[in-house]
Amino acid sequence: MRIHVLADSDTRWKWGAGLAVGMAPRGQVHAHMLRGRSTPTARQLAEVGITPASISESTLPEFAAAPELDDADVIILGTVGGATHAALHALAYRFQGQWRRPILMTGYVGVVYEKVTDGLLLRAGADIVLANSPFDARRFRETYVPLGIPGSSIVQTALPFLDHRPYDMNRTNAQHPYTLCFAVQPSVPGDRKGRTYMLRRAIEHARLRPGRDVLIKLRSKPGEATTHVETHHYQVLAEEMEESLPPNLHFVYGNMSDTLDRTDLLVTVSSTAALESMHRGMPTAILSDLGVREIHGNHYFVGSGCVTDWEAIDQGAAPMAHESWTHDQGIRSTDPFGELRARVAELSSGPLPPITPYYTAGSAPDYVGTLLGRRGLNLDGSPGQLPGGRSSSAMRRTSRRVMKGAYQFGVQRVAPKIQQWGGV
Repeated sequence: MRIHVLADSDTRWKWGAGLAVGMAPRGQVHAHMLRGRSTPTARQLAEVGITPASISESTLPEFAAAPELDDADVIILGTVGGATHAALHALAYRFQGQWRRPILMTGYVGVVYEKVTDGLLLRAGADIVLANSPFDARRFRETYVPLGIPGSSIVQTALPFLDHRPYDMNRTNAQHPYTLCFAVQPSVPGDRKGRTYMLRRAIEHARLRPGRDVLIKLRSKPGEATTHVETHHYQVLAEEMEESLPPNLHFVYGNMSDTLDRTDLLVTVSSTAALESMHRGMPTAILSDLGVREIHGNHYFVGSGCVTDWEAIDQGAAPMAHESWTHDQGIRSTDPFGELRARVAELSSGPLPPITPYYTAGSAPDYVGTLLGRRGLNLDGSPGQLPGGRSSSAMRRTSRRVMKGAYQFGVQRVAPKIQQWGGV
């Protein structure tokens, strides 16, 4: 199976690539990085640990026109809602009237806690819209069916990066001190005051518990871009402090799964890392210090039994998620890709219908025009003018890069350009 993944950030590449491998372990995965603010660097790509057969950087019109898509079996759109909707229009234009086209698949990288209806309708028109849990599958269908969107397009799966290595609560010893990991987020909290507070509480916990290792797991290095804008980087905030940091506090980067291998208590506001730790059966603390608020996303975890605060953690709290809640959230699933494989096989057995995004130039011309125009597309999905007046064909001549063969971090003909794409 030939699977092409379009991703606009490191997190969405991790999701799309993991999904491709989980769905078709023997498939051939091709990576397409959407050029933009959050295009991942070579380091961020390498952390995912999945080597694509080829990698390209492109604008959305370039991607939709790429000749290699003619042989694709599946296209996974790992992009924000607006880019996904624009991609559906571009691919509808590309494949209109053709007897064969790829299966189009999209979904969500983590928990869905805001703009649910808006995000779902922007993804409508894909052959498969993935729901990461029974809970999500129910509410997604409740949105689609009354609006005439086929409920069959909703397919239940699970987040592909949930690791099945179970947590061993008896592993702590002299060589492995009890380790608390604070998984940070680029934009939660988003303000300097809130982020400074979280940093200081982690530092204070390390001082209070000198026998513990306290890890601050960072998403990106200063200057790197992520899915969400990070304006007050924790490491920079720490460097601006005049006080010295406790020796048992460490800033760490790298794959979250590797960090969890050495963690005994995962602490976060609302990071998807909480689902990873819960999946392993690991104590997980969802912080309420700045309020349980929709803007923070921690309201999603209210029923988990894991909402707590730094004060309780200082005193030894180590919450475990309720089993009934984790089941409904698709955590600890035994066959997360079974339903997806069956649906892909079903769709592959016959001709696919035309791609029909929910919003059209007729039904929502202003909304569609804005979404497509920002990404260099005309109202009918054809290539148009990119912001700044440059045509997509001109951009293709100057920016298109396709590297055949396996991607490896540090390969000189690949990495320098990718690092340039990921710069701020």
